[in-house]
Amino acid sequence: MKKNLLMWDETLFRDPDVFEIDYVPEQFNHRDAQIRELAFQVQPGLRGGRPLNTICRGLPGTGKTTSVKKILAEIEENTKKLVPVYINCQIDNTKFAVFSQIYRRVTGHSLPASGTSFKKVFDAIARTLLREKQVLLVTLDDANYLLYENEINHVLYPLLRSHEAYPGVRIGVIAIVSDMSVALQSEVDTRVASVFRPTEIYFPPYSEEEVHGILEERVLQGLYPNILRPDMLDLVVEQTMKSGDLRVGIDLLKRATLNAEKEARRSIEREDVCKAYEVSRYLHLAYSLRTLKAEERTVLGRIAEMAARDDREMNAGEVYRFVKEKAGVSYTRYYAILQKFDSMRLLNLNYRQGKGRTRLISLRYDPGRVLEHLGQGQTV
Repeated sequence: MKKNLLMWDETLFRDPDVFEIDYVPEQFNHRDAQIRELAFQVQPGLRGGRPLNTICRGLPGTGKTTSVKKILAEIEENTKKLVPVYINCQIDNTKFAVFSQIYRRVTGHSLPASGTSFKKVFDAIARTLLREKQVLLVTLDDANYLLYENEINHVLYPLLRSHEAYPGVRIGVIAIVSDMSVALQSEVDTRVASVFRPTEIYFPPYSEEEVHGILEERVLQGLYPNILRPDMLDLVVEQTMKSGDLRVGIDLLKRATLNAEKEARRSIEREDVCKAYEVSRYLHLAYSLRTLKAEERTVLGRIAEMAARDDREMNAGEVYRFVKEKAGVSYTRYYAILQKFDSMRLLNLNYRQGKGRTRLISLRYDPGRVLEHLGQGQTV
């Protein structure tokens, strides 16, 4: 029998939570300037005033959510007068869903059964804030998803103009945006823009040196000593930089460790990392698919089926005829879905001049992978 085989009840993980996407590390480096600026923006709320509205903007995996969560955790620890509400707009991307979360956090109760009007819901939120003399700070993570669903104005308007109907109510908003093609402050209508006036905090991509330091810190916290050699960490960093998303690197470490455990090894080898990358590289695809409605999943599946048959840019009209057979959507709805997919970086929607203006579609991912993730319930 080989020596040093991992026994069935042993593990390479010191703390597996360190490699979860929603983990907030105690030591969070390279975003001090952004966190200081965030603290400045919310400070008026600590004194009973309205927090300054903020947009945290940057590519996925640049520390936006973690930075905001650090600030929200500090607020929770130090005061009851400023009530922070965190909302993941990939999941809650309608006006009703957003205000349901706010209602639950502010009142401490779940929304009553269906049939309650929005006015009653917001009235309960506002009256609770006034009675408790509290200020509300709403974080809309991935707020660009509200834009894709045409809900952004419906959410921001009642929040930012609440003081007009309820004098004394003070609400501030932090919007986190990961789609660099979206300039949120110019996308909202004039009624919202006149009171929104956000400060934008930019989160640049991490440098290779910073990625190395962050992943090394996760390894020290999450794995036992000598599990990951320096050359293997360098390989993980290289693959992370290729994807441009730190979350890929964190997921890659987790999967490579699991692969090594599966093979009963006491250290992570190159094959473990390479095998893990084949899954981790599709992290954005998997998380994006989780947010799609059934109708949108059907449309994307049909596009992927067509792309799998013919590896070329596809004419939007031809694709619509193929999609309509199964999805049964109108062309207007179909095109709105295409624009959403384009914004979500699931496909490219281009135009070619010829006889008229032809719309062309090309998937950003291998169609087989798209179909695989759709068929597996989008698990990663």
